Amino acid sequence: MFSLTQDPAALKEEGNTLFKAGDMQGAVGCYTRALKLNESPKDCAVLYRNRSACYLKLEDYSKAEADASKALDTDPGDIKARFRRAQAFQKLGRLDQAFLDAQRCAQLEPKNKAFQELLRELGSAQINSTDARVQQMFSLLVDSSSKDSDRQKAAQNLVVLAREDAGAEQIFRNDGVKLIQKLFQSKQEELILSALRTLVGLCTGHQSRVRLCLVMGSDASAVSLAACHLLQVMIEALTEGMKKDIRGKDEAILPEPSKELRSMLRHLLEMLPEPSVSGPGRDSAINLLVKQVPRKSLKNPDNSLTLLVIDQGLKKILEVAGTVAELSQGPPLTDSTPISCSVLLSKLYDDLKSDKERENFNKLCEEYVQSGLNSKLRAIQTVSVLLQGPSEVGNRTLEMSGMMDAVISLCASEDVNHQQVAVEALIHAAGKAKRASFITANGVALLKDLYKKSENDRIRVRALVVKGSTLKLAKQCRKWLCNESLPPTSRRWSIEGLAYLTFDADVKEDLVEDKSALQAMFELAKSEDKTVLFAVGSTLVNCTNSYDVEKPDPQLVELAKYAKQHVPEEHPKDAPSYVEKRLVKLLEAGVVSALVCMVKQESPALTEACRECISRVFLALVERQEDRGSVVAQGGGKSLIPLTSENTDLGKVKAAQALAKLTITSNPGMAFPGERVYEVVRPLISLLSLECTLLQNFEALMALTNLAGISERLRQKIIKEKAVPKIEGYMFEEHDLVRASATECMCNLVLSQEVQKLYLATGNDRLKLLVLYSGEDDERLRKAAAGTLAMLTVEQPELCTRIPETTSHWLEIIQALLLSEIPDLRHRGVVIVQNMIQAEKSLAEMLMESESLEILTVLAKGGEETTKQVTKIAQDCLDKAVEYGIIRNREGNKATEP
Repeated sequence: MFSLTQDPAALKEEGNTLFKAGDMQGAVGCYTRALKLNESPKDCAVLYRNRSACYLKLEDYSKAEADASKALDTDPGDIKARFRRAQAFQKLGRLDQAFLDAQRCAQLEPKNKAFQELLRELGSAQINSTDARVQQMFSLLVDSSSKDSDRQKAAQNLVVLAREDAGAEQIFRNDGVKLIQKLFQSKQEELILSALRTLVGLCTGHQSRVRLCLVMGSDASAVSLAACHLLQVMIEALTEGMKKDIRGKDEAILPEPSKELRSMLRHLLEMLPEPSVSGPGRDSAINLLVKQVPRKSLKNPDNSLTLLVIDQGLKKILEVAGTVAELSQGPPLTDSTPISCSVLLSKLYDDLKSDKERENFNKLCEEYVQSGLNSKLRAIQTVSVLLQGPSEVGNRTLEMSGMMDAVISLCASEDVNHQQVAVEALIHAAGKAKRASFITANGVALLKDLYKKSENDRIRVRALVVKGSTLKLAKQCRKWLCNESLPPTSRRWSIEGLAYLTFDADVKEDLVEDKSALQAMFELAKSEDKTVLFAVGSTLVNCTNSYDVEKPDPQLVELAKYAKQHVPEEHPKDAPSYVEKRLVKLLEAGVVSALVCMVKQESPALTEACRECISRVFLALVERQEDRGSVVAQGGGKSLIPLTSENTDLGKVKAAQALAKLTITSNPGMAFPGERVYEVVRPLISLLSLECTLLQNFEALMALTNLAGISERLRQKIIKEKAVPKIEGYMFEEHDLVRASATECMCNLVLSQEVQKLYLATGNDRLKLLVLYSGEDDERLRKAAAGTLAMLTVEQPELCTRIPETTSHWLEIIQALLLSEIPDLRHRGVVIVQNMIQAEKSLAEMLMESESLEILTVLAKGGEETTKQVTKIAQDCLDKAVEYGIIRNREGNKATEP
C-alpha cells in the first residue's frame, strides 16, 4: 500500500518494515522518498546504506555500490555500508576493491564471522583471477601469431601485475621468469623494456628472484637504465636479506643471500670489459659498484665486499680505465667512463682498513700497468685514471721504470690521440704527483713545448692547462670554450685551464665580464658530459672566493716586515667589494640554474669533492640577503638539501649554513615546498656543534627559530631530532647574539607540551634562567626570555607559583619589565603579571602589596607611551585583584589600595 506520509523518519521505518517482509521494491521507494525530504547528512547516510542492502537483494550491484559509497562519503567508519560495498564489488568482479573493503571490516571487527568468510572467499578468488590474468598474458606473448600491439599490451600488463604481491607470486610460480628472459631476445625495445620492468616488480624485496639474466648492453638508453634499476633492486634486496627477514615465504628458497650477492657482484665485474656491453650500460654498472660496494660508514668493520671486488675485479676495472675512447680497440666507452673508473678506484682504496690491504691494491695496479707497457697507450691512460682517483697509487705507478720514456715517446708521436693521452697524464701528474718531482718538472717542459709547436687545438688546449696563469692564456681558454665547433672534450679542457687560471684575480674579473664564456661554461655543466663538473665547480669557487683562506697572525706579519721578508698581500681585486660584484655578475648569467643541474646529475663524476665546491659556491651566493630570493626562485633551496648528506664533512657544513641563511630570511614554505621543509631540520641541527663556528651556531638557531614558529609538526621534528638540549646549551653561551638567539628559539619551542613538561619538572633551573634573563641589560635577550616566560605561564599556570622561588629579585625583575620604556618588554611584563594574578590569589596579594599596584594603576590609565593592549591587560589585573577582595574599586575604573 502506498504511504502518503511526508515524515522522513516515518518513511524510513516503513522502509525497514517492508525490507523485513521481503518487499525490496517497496523498501527502495520509501528510502528514496525519505532521501528527498531529509536534509540531515547523517540521516541520509543511513538511508543510502539501507537502500544499498535492497539493491543487493535485487541484484542491482552497480546501484548497491553507488549507495554504499555515498554512505561512506559521509561516515567512513560505517562498517555496514563498507561490508555492503564489498559485497557489491565482489559481484561486479572488482575483486581488488572488494578485498580492501572486506579487509577493513575484518580489522574493525575481527570476530565477525561474516566478514572473515567474505575475506577468505575474496582472497581465493583474487588468486584465481590473478592466475587467469597471468596465464592470459603469457598466452599472448608466446603466440607468434599475436599482433605486435597485443603482445606489447600483454607485456605492459605483466609490469602492472608484477607490482602486486599476488601477481608477482603467480608470475614466478608459473615459470614466468623464463618467458621474460625470452623477451630479451626480441628486437622490439618496448618488449625488452616491459620485461625489465616486470623483473623489477618481481625482485623488489624478494631474495629468491635474483638469478636473472640482465640486458646491460642495449644501445637504447631506456633499456639500459631499466636494466640498471633492476640490478640495483636485486642488490638492495640481497643486502637487506643479510640484515633481516624479507618476505618469509622466500626463506626456504634462498637461505644464503650473502652468497647470492657475491655472485651478483661477480656478474657485474665480468661484464665491465665485455665489448658487447654499451657505454651507458657500462657506466651504470660502475655506478652501481660505487654505490653498493664500499661501506656506508667506516665504523662498520666489514669491508669484505670491497676485498671481493679488488680480488676478482680490480684488473677488469683497470682494463676499462686503460681503454682510449678515440680508438676502436676495447669496449665502447662514454666521455664519463674514465672519471667513473677513477671514482670507483678511489672508493675501493679508501674503504681498505690496513697497510697490508693497501699494499696489495698497489701491487695489483703496478702489475697491471707493467704488463701493459708493451702497449704504452693503455699503460699511460691507466696511470692517468689512477692519478684522478687514488692519487697515491697513481704516483707509485708513475714512478715505475720505463714510464717517463713511454710518456716522452707518446708526446713525440705524430698521432694526435697518442699526444692527447700523454698530455692528459702529464697534467694529472703535475697536479697530483708529490714524490715524482723530476717527472712533473720534465712534464711541464714538455707541455710548454707542445703548446708552442702543435697546430692541433685539441693538444694546445690541454697543454695550456699548466703552461702559466696569464691573462693571455685565460683569453685563449675563453675563446676555445665559446667555440662550439670544437668537440666537447676539448672545450672541457678549456674549463680545466680556467680552473687553474682563475686563481689569478685579474683572470676572475675578465671571466665574469665575459657573459658568453660564462653561459658556455654553464651549458656544458648542464650537458651529458659529466666530466666537466669538478672543473666548473673549481672555477666558480675561485671566482666567488669561497675557498678557505688562513689569515696570518698579525704579529708574525709585523715580524716578517721587520726582518725585511716578503709578505704575500691580498690582490686588490680579491677585496670584498670586487667579490660582491662578481657574485652579481654570476647570478645574472644563470649560475644558480647551472648549479641546480649539476646537483641533479646521477653520475660518479659528481664526487664528494665536486659537491663540496657546489656547496661553497651556494654559500657565497646567499651571503647577501637581497640575492637569496633569486636563489630560492631558481630551485637553489631544494638543491642544497641533498648536499647536506652526500658530501665531504666540510661540504655538509657549508651546505647546511647556506640552508640556514635561506631559512632565516625566506618563507620556508616557499623555499622548501611540501615535505621538503622537514628535511631542512636535521642539517640545521648539525650546525649546533662545538666544531662549527659561532656564526654557524647563530645562523642555525635563527633558522630553527623561524621553523619552530610555523607549525607544531615542525616543532615535533626539531624535538625528535634531539635539538632541545643543544639549544639549551647555547642559552648559556657567552656571546650575546648566540645566547639571545637560543632563547628566542626556545620561546617558539615552548608552544609544544613536551618542552613545557621540561619546565614543569622539578630539580632544574630552567625557569630560574628565564627569570634572571628577563632582568638582563641585553634588550634582545630580555625580550626573548620574558616572551618565553609569558607563554609558559599562560600554558602552565602551575609555573606562576614557582617564580617567587627562583630568585629573591623576582619582583624587581617583573617591575622593571612593567616600567620599561620599550613597549614590547612592558607588554610581556603585564602578561606575566596577569598570568600570576589569575593563577593564585596569594601571588596576587604579593604583587598588590608591592609597587606593582601603583605601576599597574598608572598603566591602566593609559597614555601616549602605553598601548591600548597594555592598558587593557593592566586594568584586567586590577579588576581581578578587586574580585579577590585584595583592593577596592573607587570612582569607576580607578583602582587603589583599600
